[in-house]
Amino acid sequence: MAIDENTVRRVAHLARLALPEARVAPMAAELNGILAWIEQLNEVDIEGVAPMTSAVATPLPMREDVVTEGGDARKVLANAPKSEDGFFVVPKVVE
Repeated sequence: MAIDENTVRRVAHLARLALPEARVAPMAAELNGILAWIEQLNEVDIEGVAPMTSAVATPLPMREDVVTEGGDARKVLANAPKSEDGFFVVPKVVE
């Protein structure tokens, strides 16, 4: 799949990126290079290779699955700086 300049403009618009017109053609070339590299990865023989969660084989920490009292909203909200109607009140972060 090749990415043309119109696709780069559309993706930049959707991502809300200010992409100068002089960078559109180089960006298309960079993205096509990335896609070509991904195509090379598809050619790698992975038959018999187990999926990994990390480059270093370490076991995931496990804990006992025990029942706790954890659903008491009064106790949970007791140390909250501000709460309302059983919920945390936090500053608005999205306009």
